Amino acid sequence: MKKKIIPAVAGLLILIAAFTAWKFFVSGVSTEKEGKYVYIKTGASFHDVQSELIKNNFIRNSVWFRMVSNIAGYNKVKPGRYKITKGMSLMDLVRMLKNGKQAPVNFVVTKIRTREILAGKIGAAFECDSLQMINFLNNPDSLSAYSLDTNTVMAAVIPLTYEIKWNTTAEKIFHQFYSAYKNFWTDERKQKAERLHLSPSEVSTLASIIDEETNAASDRPNIASVYLNRIARGMPLQADPTLKFALKNFGLKRIYNEHTSIQSPYNTYINKGLPPGPICTPQVETIDAVLDTPKTDYLYFVANSDFSGTHIFTTNYEDHMKYARLYQQELDKRNIR
Repeated sequence: MKKKIIPAVAGLLILIAAFTAWKFFVSGVSTEKEGKYVYIKTGASFHDVQSELIKNNFIRNSVWFRMVSNIAGYNKVKPGRYKITKGMSLMDLVRMLKNGKQAPVNFVVTKIRTREILAGKIGAAFECDSLQMINFLNNPDSLSAYSLDTNTVMAAVIPLTYEIKWNTTAEKIFHQFYSAYKNFWTDERKQKAERLHLSPSEVSTLASIIDEETNAASDRPNIASVYLNRIARGMPLQADPTLKFALKNFGLKRIYNEHTSIQSPYNTYINKGLPPGPICTPQVETIDAVLDTPKTDYLYFVANSDFSGTHIFTTNYEDHMKYARLYQQELDKRNIR
């Protein structure tokens, strides 16, 4: 009888061992082809991690997870954003959490007009919330360490793709922006800016106005030349996008006299020179267009009345008004107010 029991017990133990090995090293915790993410917040406990995994159906209960964690020595929780892919075993999952191998966020900056919008996008993508980010961006003491202020701070946010860990603080997120900004401003670019008698921040400010003026890449250098020529002659820029920024009304189609009288440092109809900071995050190509501004005699430009998105450039006010009237007439025909 004993001879029959021993093989049965041995077989059972082998089955248990095989099942345990399968559970630890083979059984997948996710069937998602593209992978899913689990978010472990700063200050989370081991119990919090278990609850998050169960809530997202990565594990059915905590028994096997605790067993694997004990074997792997996972007892110190590391916050972050972790990607769980198809076929990942329980042991793979625990090792990833133990080693803190989180999947960074690819944070893409395109055109962003205000600090508030930037803070909102960061709050939606990272553990730190929008309030923490806007408090940093609005804090003169925080920004002074970067030789920036609340007007110029957006110049440091170059439209790029940033690889940032999900649990990064607001200050460290901005530091990554600033590092990319410093790398962007090479000695060659700085020298070009100096030849224009502009600081890097002022180049970004001018580029931001141009980006709001046109989507036509071919027109950017000439628009830059118009504004630089006006600055050199002591003429106000009279840039409509700066009024829209001052009014925080970016959908304005036409500018009227009531708009040009607004009291704001961003009103370039009544204030000469550049406004105190960028009105959006300008494209790298536009910054370079400013740095490579051609020599022209242009002092005016107006949108082409064929609505092609291009502009007509002139050297005198009379010609400018002739083309401006054509554009205004076309706006009236299309009932654009």
